[in-house]
Amino acid sequence: MKYAAVLILLCAFACDAAAAGLVDDINQLRRKGCKGRSVDTPLRADRELDAVAREWSRGGRLRDALASTGYRAQNSASMRIEGAPNETALLRALIDNYCETLTDPSFTTIGLVQRRGEVHIVVAMPLTTPAIRDADVIARRALDLVNEARAKPRKCGSTAFPATTPLQASALLARAALIHAQDMASRNFFEHEGSDGSQASSRVTRVGYEWRSVGENIAAGPGTAESVVDGWLKSPGHCANLMSDKFTEMGIAFATNPKSDAGIYWAQVFARPRK
Repeated sequence: MKYAAVLILLCAFACDAAAAGLVDDINQLRRKGCKGRSVDTPLRADRELDAVAREWSRGGRLRDALASTGYRAQNSASMRIEGAPNETALLRALIDNYCETLTDPSFTTIGLVQRRGEVHIVVAMPLTTPAIRDADVIARRALDLVNEARAKPRKCGSTAFPATTPLQASALLARAALIHAQDMASRNFFEHEGSDGSQASSRVTRVGYEWRSVGENIAAGPGTAESVVDGWLKSPGHCANLMSDKFTEMGIAFATNPKSDAGIYWAQVFARPRK
């Protein structure tokens, strides 16, 4: 058994060295680039993401592997290479099949496992949640980003929207947004309907805002004002709310809960006052 223990230790050191070498080679590919794309920032080896890759290699979906290992990622992708006879062939296969993933600047960490002639690689942007003390700064940044978007004509899906007037910040709408964000985070759900059956319009009324029109966007997972607004702009329905000239005011809030599925939940409430 002592010999077996020594062999296991030797294998562990060798496997770690091989994995580190492959990570270095992947980072070289990332810097060199492919199909006109390149990234200077290297991927950081992450043992927790190694565990995700190991779990994924047993079969199933990446999402399930992330959930079962408890790894919280804002964004992630997987790459699988089978039957490469040597590392040169492996790297060539990565370039040919996964160039876009390899050169995605949003990914910052990497985990991998090599087993039975296969290599399973997972790259991710770990979930980071903003501090509650920064909520006001983040809300102002989100409003600025929204108004930058509204200042230019754009298409939301198949619908074209002209440039429109900027929104004004509303403390009451921010309160309504916070109520719903906290509700989703604390009760671990993601819906426009609140846990008490409320809708955005009723929540806005409850905080004392007399409205003529109301709209709401929600999001789960993004960790920054930039990423949440960008996600809404890429979704036709959310984008339409954001660009609508029916609304003149906005409030936005987020709430975090590390035990929830998404970790962070956002609510953005639009309205036009009655008077």
